[in-house]
Amino acid sequence: MKSDRPFFVAFAALGGVYVLLVAALLLADLLYLSPSAILAALRDPHIRSAVWLSLLSSSLAAILSVWVAVPLGYLLARTRFPGRGVVEFLVDVPIVLPPLVVGLSLLILFQTAAGRWVQGFLPVTYAVPAVVLAQFVVSAALAVRTVRVTFEQRSGRTEDVARVLGCTRWQAFWRVSVPEARRGILAAGVLAWARAVGEFGPVLVFAGVTRGRTEVLPTAVYLELSVGNVEAAVAIAALMIAASAAVLAIMRRLQ
Repeated sequence: MKSDRPFFVAFAALGGVYVLLVAALLLADLLYLSPSAILAALRDPHIRSAVWLSLLSSSLAAILSVWVAVPLGYLLARTRFPGRGVVEFLVDVPIVLPPLVVGLSLLILFQTAAGRWVQGFLPVTYAVPAVVLAQFVVSAALAVRTVRVTFEQRSGRTEDVARVLGCTRWQAFWRVSVPEARRGILAAGVLAWARAVGEFGPVLVFAGVTRGRTEVLPTAVYLELSVGNVEAAVAIAALMIAASAAVLAIMRRLQ
């Protein structure tokens, strides 16, 4: 029997090219940075404002994403209803659309009569709510996918047993289905948060990049690069890389 070594070596060589590229990207950022550059970036009031707004807006977007993903993911996983294919298509649209198109579509939506009526009560366009909404639109789609897969991986028999024993559908959902799917729901929230933190295109178009008002970490990188401040841009990128590493660690732990 011939050795499998050439097979695995060939595959490792092909896949290793990409792995080395990612490692090289991270190493280049690390070597370019200096502690003084990071401290200088953190002392900048505009960048501190961007950090706090990113944390706040992405957390709100993640909470809203899970709030939508749990019922919608459950329905898509456990029921068959008219128009289900249309719903699945619409949920996936924000994932495949170019980010700038998502932002432009939001901008157009709030120029309609209904959008202007909403803005009569709550200013949205080029304000903080626009940041949260732009992040939510895309991150919610990923959360729905994650929660749906979580519910699909469970047969639902324990929920049926709970109903036979006297629970209502609502009680069986909260007491059986949600606890069983808690890891997947948490993973959906973490994934939604990570996507929201890194959202750039929709935020740029729909919320703008007003310093100290609608500036978040990705747009802060854009602004610093636009004025030639590469060190500050890389320092901000390092903060986002650290956040991404933390998210990956949490996801692996949940899995």
